[in-house]
Amino acid sequence: MRTNHPDMPTIPTRLTPELIERHTASGHWRSDTIYALAKGHAERRPDSFAARDGVRRITYRQLVEAADALAADLARRGVEPGQCVAVWLPSRIESVAALLACSRDGTICCPSLHRDHTVGEVVELLQRTRAAALIVQDGYGADAGKRDLIAALRDVPTLKHVYRLEPHSERNTPPFAGIGETRPRAPLKSDPNTIVYLAFTSGTTGQPKGVIHSDNTLLANARQLAKDWHIDDRSVVFSLSPLSHNLGFGAQVMALAMGGELLINDLPRGASLADRILETGTSFLVGVPPNAIDLLAEMRRRNLQGLGRLTGFRISGSAVPSEVVAGLIQQGIRPQSGYGMTESCSHQYTLPDDDAKLIIETSGKTCLGYELRIFDIDDPDKEMPRGTVGQIGGRGASLMLGYFEDRKATEDAFNAGGWFMTGDLGSIDENGYLRIAGRAKDIIIRGGHNIHPARIEELATRHAAVLRAAAVPVKDARLGEKVCLAVVFRAGKNVAPDELLAHLDAAGLSKFDMPEYFLTLDEIPLTPNGKMLKRAIADDIEQGRVTPLPVRWQAKQAS
Repeated sequence: MRTNHPDMPTIPTRLTPELIERHTASGHWRSDTIYALAKGHAERRPDSFAARDGVRRITYRQLVEAADALAADLARRGVEPGQCVAVWLPSRIESVAALLACSRDGTICCPSLHRDHTVGEVVELLQRTRAAALIVQDGYGADAGKRDLIAALRDVPTLKHVYRLEPHSERNTPPFAGIGETRPRAPLKSDPNTIVYLAFTSGTTGQPKGVIHSDNTLLANARQLAKDWHIDDRSVVFSLSPLSHNLGFGAQVMALAMGGELLINDLPRGASLADRILETGTSFLVGVPPNAIDLLAEMRRRNLQGLGRLTGFRISGSAVPSEVVAGLIQQGIRPQSGYGMTESCSHQYTLPDDDAKLIIETSGKTCLGYELRIFDIDDPDKEMPRGTVGQIGGRGASLMLGYFEDRKATEDAFNAGGWFMTGDLGSIDENGYLRIAGRAKDIIIRGGHNIHPARIEELATRHAAVLRAAAVPVKDARLGEKVCLAVVFRAGKNVAPDELLAHLDAAGLSKFDMPEYFLTLDEIPLTPNGKMLKRAIADDIEQGRVTPLPVRWQAKQAS
């Protein structure tokens, strides 16, 4: 189906009358847009705080006024419903107002232009999306000091206006204050099933896909996660993940949906995260494993016991060391282990009452409105029994509407039964808890035997000396590939390779999956959203920039 607003360009989507009827009947799709919910909070509780960054704290009334002003200015400059409004900003309140402006008038918000993007990469994305407007902070981006963005934008003929924001200062300037007065006008959009969000996947190779979502697909997951974790209009949700990334964007939608306050992370390097949490009354934290590791280390260093109102912490991106999970629980902070994708939102998570073992070993269960099945790795139409590792397939109310102007990629992403094939591998136990085994493309094939890196990494990080671990392939002339375990040790700690192999054996790793190379690193490179760049490690090994140590596990060591 194509979007059917009379003023919108025809962008192909998966949306059908049957899909709308199904998710509306279940109650997971409703009649509200994200803007309508924020507007309702502003009318009922105009002085309740909506968003906060390092220098500003604004109410729902002020946030909605900023969104109204931006939407009116976009319309005045000829930006029409269905056209893309790109956002290239560090995490700041203007990003929130931009989302609401798009939800208000039917434009499409594209905030996934990141700090590590270059001017050339941003121009390419603007050309792909035929962006009609760009909101950008001067001097932002990977090569801001070398390339003239404004000059490069001449190559984007669809642009109608560029909003240039100055970097943060100590002045408490309202968002989009320079736009001027606008007369009240009715929202142009009332249908929450039209496209509001365009995000580019964070793949480390190849051209990123553009994922499109509606207000309803975003809100379906946000509402349920909030309900399960007791997030409401009294909550302060602190996103350590940038709002340009899907994890931070989802935290933003959840806070706005529930009428809580969104705390935006713009802490300067070296500033205390614990102090910021206490100062702001944060009740729920969203971040990645390095954030959890660093926070717990700070609390222990300062002998802190608890952090005020903070009771929940969604930790996404990769496995969390068991020692960190146990340490946070001891501090009264309940970690939430989860699984999700830009395509399907944060539909999978552990619950506040789950045992620590489930938080450490699983990615939780699907929320209401979403479901998973496991399919054969080589035959995506063949469903596998419980407990079997296979490709994860999903469907539900929070699933994307498709890939932006890429019908083939959209069709190829689904099996014959309509299940979205994630490309991730895992198993589901008898209680519905998901255990991730890795990416299908990450499988290490040793002499025809499939080895799942995520299993090795999760078990390795249970060792008290290991901070992070990555299992990567090393080419082998005879067997094709062997496993190299790359580790970063905790400060002041170390462990011999044989001892770590013994630990893996005791933790239940098969002897057929044992690493045959060992590499100690000072750090493992990460993407901006906290995922390990394992390809970079494998490339360093292949190019001879690092040399792993050959190791061998022998069965007699187990006795």
